[in-house]
Amino acid sequence: MGTCYLAWATDEKIRRRAANGGFVTAALVAALENGLLDAVVVVKKEDVYEGIPTVTSAPEVVVESAGSLHAVPVNLTKFVVEFYKDEKNKGKKIGLPVKPCDARGIIEQAKRQQLDINDIYLVGLNCGGTLHPLNLREAAAEVYGIDPDAVVKEEIKAGKLFLTLQSGEERECKIEELEKKGYGRRDSCKMCITKIPTMADLACGNWGVLKGEEATFVEVLTGKGEALLKNALENGYIKVKEASEKSLEVRERIKNAMVKLAEEWWEKLDAVKELTRDERLKFYVETLRLCINCGACRTVCPVCACDDAAKCVSMHDERDDYVISMYNVIRLLHLMDSCIGCGQCEDVCPVDIPLTFIHRRFAERMQRKLNYMPGMNVSEKPPFYEAELQWHDIL
Repeated sequence: MGTCYLAWATDEKIRRRAANGGFVTAALVAALENGLLDAVVVVKKEDVYEGIPTVTSAPEVVVESAGSLHAVPVNLTKFVVEFYKDEKNKGKKIGLPVKPCDARGIIEQAKRQQLDINDIYLVGLNCGGTLHPLNLREAAAEVYGIDPDAVVKEEIKAGKLFLTLQSGEERECKIEELEKKGYGRRDSCKMCITKIPTMADLACGNWGVLKGEEATFVEVLTGKGEALLKNALENGYIKVKEASEKSLEVRERIKNAMVKLAEEWWEKLDAVKELTRDERLKFYVETLRLCINCGACRTVCPVCACDDAAKCVSMHDERDDYVISMYNVIRLLHLMDSCIGCGQCEDVCPVDIPLTFIHRRFAERMQRKLNYMPGMNVSEKPPFYEAELQWHDIL
């Protein structure tokens, strides 16, 4: 574990607009204004249901974009890759707030030499899960009994989803109750066990912040993370104090509870495990037969770096008439060591194939067997070339 602090912004406007004392916003603003970063990637809010990834060098835009967006389940990896494809951006230092799946995707792309991880400052955000925007709108109307368009802010605290109205009134509901009614987190988030982004440069959140404290719990994980915190502190943008033993204990307890809940959800979702191997194969054949070969899943996949000459692309045409499309088979095999379970593929699938579940069912077995999780340090060599893995171990 890295050094842990409680930190908060000295600027009252940032504290008021941002979440948990505003440390993340203040640290990124400080990095821009003092030359540590050339730009910051933010998700500009249209409203609580929609956000647009944006690269900015303007501190005021960073402040305007502050606050949670749990109903905007965008993954920023491909956006960052596209940024660095532009020659004029080569070597630029950028910072961005990232969920664990964002951080893992960016590190996987660095391993594929699509970007230089040394140029990117990852400010990790603890993540208990994201919601589909349409689900949140329906929940606002059906569960909270309010006009969805009157919601101006949302936040998850202590296992509850809080919605704030234009009037300032705040409504709350337990996430557990929302999920019982079908309005909870996306399935990919329910089954995810990576809750604290320890692969990022900083890991930030409200887990470990005790009642009555307005602050962000910050774990410093790398030299880049230390530079971000030190720059903000020495230039007066933040104040910090060391995290107490109680804070450390509370954070660990919340993380363990979230991981346990994810494992329980996986058990509920993985009904296929009760089938025989032949029955499971039949399930995959019948489910993937729905595929219309649109390629949307490959386009949005945060870890895919294939070009037009890749097999998964060349097999993706009218000649692909196997029992299971070779496009899908190749993607299953290709992603087993690197699927991060972000759910982007399932979000865009026009025929609602449960792609996250299928990919994770294959990937979990391989990754556990090899003791390898996507998003490990970029300098670590994946061990799968030396492993003996049989098809029946995974199917």
